[in-house]
Amino acid sequence: MRIRSLRLSIAVMAVAATTATTGVASADIDFGSSGSGSGSSGEMVITLVRHAESLGNTSGLIDTKVPGPDLTARGRTQADNLAIQLADKKFDCAFASNMVRTEQTAAPTVAKRNLSLNIQPGFREIEAGQYEGTPESQAMSGYLQAPIKWLSGDLNARIPGSIDGNEFDGRVDQALLDVQRRDCANPVIFSHAATIMFWSMMNADNADPSKLGTDPIRNGGRVVLKGNPRKGWTIVEWVGHPDLG
Repeated sequence: MRIRSLRLSIAVMAVAATTATTGVASADIDFGSSGSGSGSSGEMVITLVRHAESLGNTSGLIDTKVPGPDLTARGRTQADNLAIQLADKKFDCAFASNMVRTEQTAAPTVAKRNLSLNIQPGFREIEAGQYEGTPESQAMSGYLQAPIKWLSGDLNARIPGSIDGNEFDGRVDQALLDVQRRDCANPVIFSHAATIMFWSMMNADNADPSKLGTDPIRNGGRVVLKGNPRKGWTIVEWVGHPDLG
């Protein structure tokens, strides 16, 4: 495990203190709408992209079940605009979780690049367990309580009815090993807000957990990391608020 327990613990305590004093709600993490070499042995550049706006987002309810809802009409426009925004990236592979909203978001980008879309269940959203279907506005006091503990090194913390931090981190790590085995050096991976943010913060050597509140990954946002599944990762770009319309 590559989690820097002491430093992250201090950072998370600071975030928690800020939340308590300023009333930061789950809306700040924003699970809703968007705002304005060789892969097998060398360094990889992975681009983790959150899906565009889905019907789950507009419902205001936590929705993590597979296959999940479709994109909204606005989300389809965002997916088209995202393909344009990513046009200068030299992706050599494309992956999506096994959820409809990531596959639909990926479609314009992979079509423009003439890439095949590989479905990798390991990149799916963190299962909400007993919090499935509850209001997103209550996520900080429910769904995200265990994931926040993961950032301080408590990987045994479990979302009731769902997974713990070891299972989540291991699942994404195994998915990335699969990406690497396919000899992908610059893959684009369409995933989900909580999966992208928490995995990145748990594994990057320069992670900043305060971004949960200050710069969350909204629809179509992305995190770019350099590194290797075995040696670790460094965040090189964090685009929390893309302008996708």
